[in-house]
Amino acid sequence: MAGEIPDLVAQERTGTGKGAARQARRDGMVPGIVFGGDVDPLPINIPFNMLFKKLKEGRFKSTLFNMKVEGHDDVRVICRDVQRHVVKDLPTHVDFMRLRRTTKINLFIAVEVEGEDVAPGLKKGGVLTLIRPEVELVVTAGDIPDHITIDISEMEIGDNLTISSVTLPEGAKPTIDRDFVIAQLSAPAGLASSDEDEDDEGEEAETTADDEAEATEE
Repeated sequence: MAGEIPDLVAQERTGTGKGAARQARRDGMVPGIVFGGDVDPLPINIPFNMLFKKLKEGRFKSTLFNMKVEGHDDVRVICRDVQRHVVKDLPTHVDFMRLRRTTKINLFIAVEVEGEDVAPGLKKGGVLTLIRPEVELVVTAGDIPDHITIDISEMEIGDNLTISSVTLPEGAKPTIDRDFVIAQLSAPAGLASSDEDEDDEGEEAETTADDEAEATEE
C-alpha cells in the first residue's frame, strides 16, 4: 500500500441501541463500532456520504485506515463487516477492528518496476504490461510495506514475470497460492501483426503446394 495510511474521520456516538442508531441515520450518519485491542468497544458515527464514496472506490475491507475520533488517540483499524439495507443495499452499520502491531491482515500492496532502462525486450521495442499494479498480501500490521519491487532488467519479448520471482518483505506472503503473473513483456502490435501475416502467407503457400501436388497425382 503505497503512500500514507488514509484517514477515516468518525464521531463518538453518545447513545447506544436501536434508537440511537436510527437517529444517526436520520442525521446522515452510519452507526458503527470499533472493537479489539484490549480496549472497550467505541460506538461511532461516520458520515454516510464519505463512507458511501469509499465503498464505491472498492477494497474497503482490505484497506488499512487511520481512524480519527475527537477525544481519542488515532488508531489503525480495518473493516470487518458492513451491514446493508436488504432492499436499498445501502450501508446501515459498519464494524472496525483495532490492530495490534503483530496482527496479520490482507492488504493490496502497490507494485513498482525497476530495470526498465536496461531490459533487452524493451530495447527491442517490446511493450511492458503490468497485469497487477497491486498485489494482495498477508502482512503484519506493524510492518506494512509501501510497495513491492519487480526487476525486469533481464526480460525479453515474450517473457512473463510471476510472483515467485519477487522478493517479498519479511513475513509477507501472497493470498493466492498459485504462481500468478504480475507483468509481461510483449511484442509491439505492429510486429505481432506482421508475424501473424507471415504465418498466414506461409500456410497459404503450403496449402497451394499441397493442392498442386494432389492435382498432379490425379
